[in-house]
Amino acid sequence: MEQVTLVARADGQRVDRFVADELPQLSRSQVKRLIQSGQVTLNGEPVKPAASLSQGDRVVVQVPDAPEAELVAEPSPLDVVYEDAQLLVVNKAAGIIVHPGAGRVEGSLLAAALAYRPDIVNADEYPERPGIVHRLDRDTSGLLLVAATAEAQRRLRAQFKARKVRKIYLALVQGHLEPMVGAIEAPIARDPHRRTRMAISTDGRSARTEYRVLEHLAEATFVEVRLLTGRTHQIRVHFSAIGHPVVGDRVYGGRGAHRAAPRQFLHSHRLGFTHPVSGEALEFTSPLPQDLQRVLDQLSPEGAG
Repeated sequence: MEQVTLVARADGQRVDRFVADELPQLSRSQVKRLIQSGQVTLNGEPVKPAASLSQGDRVVVQVPDAPEAELVAEPSPLDVVYEDAQLLVVNKAAGIIVHPGAGRVEGSLLAAALAYRPDIVNADEYPERPGIVHRLDRDTSGLLLVAATAEAQRRLRAQFKARKVRKIYLALVQGHLEPMVGAIEAPIARDPHRRTRMAISTDGRSARTEYRVLEHLAEATFVEVRLLTGRTHQIRVHFSAIGHPVVGDRVYGGRGAHRAAPRQFLHSHRLGFTHPVSGEALEFTSPLPQDLQRVLDQLSPEGAG
């Protein structure tokens, strides 16, 4: 269960409607039950659903953990780049979620992986998400690592935690980005006002993103990005925070950010790690998919013409 603190920004709104608006993952009936069971307080005191808020009021909600969706193997195309008894490296297509979640059960990469390799279900250090050691956003394409055993999952997770996994992305960001090589370091937390988003916050977890400019294009910059940490939406939040949001990002991109791309221009291009059993250094590369390459092809180099 997660404790969430919300602050009213105006007078007069009912507390139940306010909570439902701020926490869209909860239905109105769920909010009502939480209030009735004492899981919602107003300025430290129990509250009734119809209570009226004043600007600055603090509403604390004990948000229950979402029940995990049932894992079901679903035979579907899976682009396997590498596999052995311990792990898979797959090339995830855009539009595919990594694992089932609240409100979304079918069509996940994990479901396809379970159909392809049923033994992955035994990677059960985290039974609800066997084999998952890191994630990509639904609309981010590229390389993803999946463990096939519990031991591999444990050791690979340890590599990610120790920042020993090399994660390189290709991205197109708005505007003329300078300097040519740089780093963005800013803590990230869930946005207290829009719970489906992340935001820069002094209360957040540390996050560092390094980049190298590959090419300056008309109104955009093509960059190689290295993640030193793996916070949710990290690349998108960091580049948006410095005024260069990812092209095609409809959440953090702002007005006009998606004009040139059918989706967020973000691709997991290179993945390097140590094999969890043999200790061999492995590295894999995935070229830009056609939809993103077409975007690049339509943009002229800066200053051309």
